[in-house]
Amino acid sequence: MTFVQLIDCRTSRLDEMNRLMDQWVEQTKGKRTATHAVVGKDRSDASHVIEIVEFPSYEEAMRNSNLPETDRIYRELVALCDEMPTFTDLDVVRDEPLYAAQARRFFDTVALQGPLPALNDLIAEHYHDHDPANEQDTLGLDNMRREIEMWRRAFDFTFTIEDQITQVDRVCTRWSWNGIQKDEFMGLPNTGRQVSMTGTTVFRFDRDGKILEGWWQYDRLGLLGQLGALDALET
Repeated sequence: MTFVQLIDCRTSRLDEMNRLMDQWVEQTKGKRTATHAVVGKDRSDASHVIEIVEFPSYEEAMRNSNLPETDRIYRELVALCDEMPTFTDLDVVRDEPLYAAQARRFFDTVALQGPLPALNDLIAEHYHDHDPANEQDTLGLDNMRREIEMWRRAFDFTFTIEDQITQVDRVCTRWSWNGIQKDEFMGLPNTGRQVSMTGTTVFRFDRDGKILEGWWQYDRLGLLGQLGALDALET
C-alpha cells in the first residue's frame, strides 16, 4: 500500500530548506526509496510550509528513514524550522489520477460497437490533433469525429492500455490495438484479416477534464503491410 508522510513546519528560511532538500536528493541517489516529493507554502502564511513525500509502502519509508543521509538532513531541517516540525503518516486508500481515467475512457469509447457517441464530454470543441500519418493536423471536435469514424468503418477493433504516465495536464498512454478489417481502408480493399499494431498517444487536457490536444505515434506502416499494401514492393 502506498504510504505518504506529511512534514508540517514553520520557517523563515525556505530557500535554505530547498537547498537542503537538493543535497538530500543528491546524496541519496541509488539508496532512497521515496518516489515523489512536493513542498507547498501556505498562501495565507508564508512561514507555514508542508512537505509531502510518497513511498511505495510504509516499510520502504522506514528503510528511507534509516539512511544515515536522511538522519543528518533531518537534524539540519529541524535547525531551519522556527519550531519543531510535526509528522503525519498516511496509508493511501484512494489515489485517482482523473486525467488518466479520462484518457482510458476515450480509448474504450471509440472502440465501442454501435453508433459513435457524441464525444463532447470527452473532447474539447477546439481540439487539435497531431498525427504524422495525416498531411495536415486535424482541428476541431467534428473533424476528429470524422477521423475516428473512418477507422471504425474500416475495422472492428479494441484497445488494450499497456502503460500510462501522467504529468500535470498531460497523459501519455502506451497501447496495443487489435482489429479485423471489414471495409476499404486508405484505398485498400477489404481483406477480412485480423491485424494489430502498437502506439503511444499523449493527450493534453483542459481545466474541464476534456482532451484539448493529442499527439499520436503508431506503427501505421506495419498495419499497411499486414493488409497487403507492401506485397508488390517485396516481389
